Amino acid sequence: MKWTSTITTEAEAGRALIELLQHLADELPAPDLLLVFVSPHYEVRYDTIGSTLKEHHPNATVIGCSGGSVIGGGFEVENEPAIALLAAQLPDVGCVPFRLRQGEVPSDWRGLLGLEPEHEPAFILLPDPLSTDPLQLIASLDDAYPGAVKVGGLASGGTGPEENALFLDGELHHDGCVGVALYGDLVIEPLVAQGCRPLGQPMKVTRGRHDLVFELDGRSALEILDEVFTALKPDERPLFAASPMVGMAMADSTDFLIRHVVGVDRKAGVVAIGASVTEGAMIQFHLRDPAASSSDLRGLLAQHVMRSPTPVGALMFSCMGRGVKFYGKPDHDSALVREHVGDVPMGGFFGNGELGPVHGRTWLHGYTTSIAFVRPRGWS
Repeated sequence: MKWTSTITTEAEAGRALIELLQHLADELPAPDLLLVFVSPHYEVRYDTIGSTLKEHHPNATVIGCSGGSVIGGGFEVENEPAIALLAAQLPDVGCVPFRLRQGEVPSDWRGLLGLEPEHEPAFILLPDPLSTDPLQLIASLDDAYPGAVKVGGLASGGTGPEENALFLDGELHHDGCVGVALYGDLVIEPLVAQGCRPLGQPMKVTRGRHDLVFELDGRSALEILDEVFTALKPDERPLFAASPMVGMAMADSTDFLIRHVVGVDRKAGVVAIGASVTEGAMIQFHLRDPAASSSDLRGLLAQHVMRSPTPVGALMFSCMGRGVKFYGKPDHDSALVREHVGDVPMGGFFGNGELGPVHGRTWLHGYTTSIAFVRPRGWS
């Protein structure tokens, strides 16, 4: 198994494609899988990008999407013209590409893909957020293939309906979802860096309904939120006020699923969060800041290196809210991957949401980096 990654910042699409194809000719002339991520600066040439790659590599599965910023060749190119390409030669690995139309969620995934759970597939998903319900999509796929790894990101770069691009085997789509199931001599090991620091202590929801929390540990949830805010350092308060977060404890685990505090009603004394809650659940307020985010990713990468063999390739799906405007410097997350894992070929993009597992289920995340490290099982 061999992977390679490159990125071009050539603004003219034709010359950009020549650069990408020359890289493949030099590094991986017979790829089985091509993943392409394209900034919106090439919008008028979207129709030629995927088709050109497929024309030159007809035996490869070609999949990709538009991204407001893209990742490849060890760099994160933000808000400037760039096309990133991640290519793989995958001996003894099956690739099953698929396309879902606007709003479509298959009732029979196994029939559609011709795969059973025993195949142990892993999935890369690239939905358009304006025409697909990603929560319904991943819930359905989790039901069909429980325990299978699903990673991906929501296409970005467009500002309205049918402005994002989805590429699949030479065809261009503007709605729905494209994806690929991979099975055989391949392991995808996911890592989701949610990038928040816990505040205070975990508390039990003693009165709550749907996405509304009225009481925590028998006290007003709003009063506790105010206390958490007051206890912050002065320079932390603007960060929390701009993006208050709450962690929901996963059952039988120390993992938290991070969600937004989406609003408060002071008259009713209620806090609304971006998830459904049940009484008895444990939650904890969190602060999202650059230092906590960097520390979280460092820790997860260190754990990955200790428990897993060195990967041969990687995908990175990062939030549009990260990058330079969050960390104050370019290539932050990519540089941490290189520091801990080495110069692994990696490609991806900054999206409108990230897909990845937490405690055995697939979730839609925000402000995260979802990384998929790839290596062979060792059959070949």
